[in-house]
Amino acid sequence: MAKYDFDLFVIGGGSGGVRAARMTAGLGLKVGLAEASRMGGTCVIRGCVPKKLYVYASRFTEDFALAPSFGWSFSKKHFDWATLQANKNAEIARLEGLYTKGVEGAGATIYHQHASFEDAHTIRLADGHTVTADKVLIATGSHSARDLFGAGGVEHCCTSDEVFDWKQLPASVMIAGGGYIAVEFAHIFHMLGVETTLVVRRPKVLRGFDEDLRDALMASMERRGLKVLPERQFTAVEREGNEIHAVLTTGERIVADRLLLAWGRIPNTKGLGLERIGIVPGKNGRIEVDAYSRTAVDNIYAVGDVTDRLQLTPVAIHEAMCFVKTVFQDTPTRPDHAMVPTGVFTTPEIGTVGMSEETALSHGHAVDVYKSTFRPMRFALAGEGDRMMMKLIVDQKTERVLGCHLFGPDASEMVQIVAVAMKMGATKAQFDATIALHPSAAEELVTMRTKSYSKTP
Repeated sequence: MAKYDFDLFVIGGGSGGVRAARMTAGLGLKVGLAEASRMGGTCVIRGCVPKKLYVYASRFTEDFALAPSFGWSFSKKHFDWATLQANKNAEIARLEGLYTKGVEGAGATIYHQHASFEDAHTIRLADGHTVTADKVLIATGSHSARDLFGAGGVEHCCTSDEVFDWKQLPASVMIAGGGYIAVEFAHIFHMLGVETTLVVRRPKVLRGFDEDLRDALMASMERRGLKVLPERQFTAVEREGNEIHAVLTTGERIVADRLLLAWGRIPNTKGLGLERIGIVPGKNGRIEVDAYSRTAVDNIYAVGDVTDRLQLTPVAIHEAMCFVKTVFQDTPTRPDHAMVPTGVFTTPEIGTVGMSEETALSHGHAVDVYKSTFRPMRFALAGEGDRMMMKLIVDQKTERVLGCHLFGPDASEMVQIVAVAMKMGATKAQFDATIALHPSAAEELVTMRTKSYSKTP
């Protein structure tokens, strides 16, 4: 008789949890998974996927504006929010079904309910039943922070967790935050015709990104008429009828239909019963793990946003695969968080991988910087539009490309491929030796031969 009901029990049905459950069940082991909400987690249900669909919807505004320069004319343009919502919901439901089918098809058992720890090997489900497992993986993800930093009125605000369920497109919106979620939604709503105001605590958006990327995005938002209020915080938020009235530290008063909080995300650890098994949450409630994703309890592991290492969906999937190799395939494998490409889906968008110029210098690298700005061909006939910016950070000693930073159309698609080369240790000479694909914006990556400047730590 088996000692435990399951070889592995996964708490959380997001990208990391689903990948771990499928891989482990595929090895012929007995796997259970509990998900209190919808299968697919934040990314599929209320994050990356629906957001990208909204990005695509918003970009038709620019396409229509450029169309006359290519000979097209339109007599009528109309956007229907309800149609976008309905089609988005249908796509999310389809993907949720695929996630469920994938887990069950691999032979795992799904419990559509909340789960918490009774002890290190016992899980209590919301219906009162308990199950036991040899190994347990926590993959509960994260949720949007609801915080006004001391200002009252947070109950009148919403977060990105709820924004996808808005029944109507507001006429005006305030967005609080300067990270990628904040700037992405600012562009989405602005380009859909919503009067949008972005309130940022710091002088610039996207803290931690390369300074040239930050400057390029700030300049683009100003050119597009997207209202950005830097170095401000809220002192009060009140509802008056159907409007939100906000007061800032500068004394300015802003009125909008909605206030969207985009201050970042908090690991989902409340209600897991961690205190019963001796796991003490760290900063922001995250679960501390070692290099192999093991917690302070030997048989319990954690991956994804709940560990607050690098909150990106593909990273959670990577960590899950490393967990399975380590625990069930006798191949200890550490997650590798270096050279992870990142896209910021503003318009134009950002693609970045590796070190920023500032980070490279802080790590002791003397660097050569290659930088180019130019007008993409899609704007050539119209004679206006954001200039594209490309930047390579190169180590002077080894000539290895340490960082690649792109701002412009399709930047995220380009940087994914660049990340492969950089992961392999590509040098600037190897970039230069690669024949360009013409005509394309990406060819600039292999034709930037003249060094812009050098810097030493």
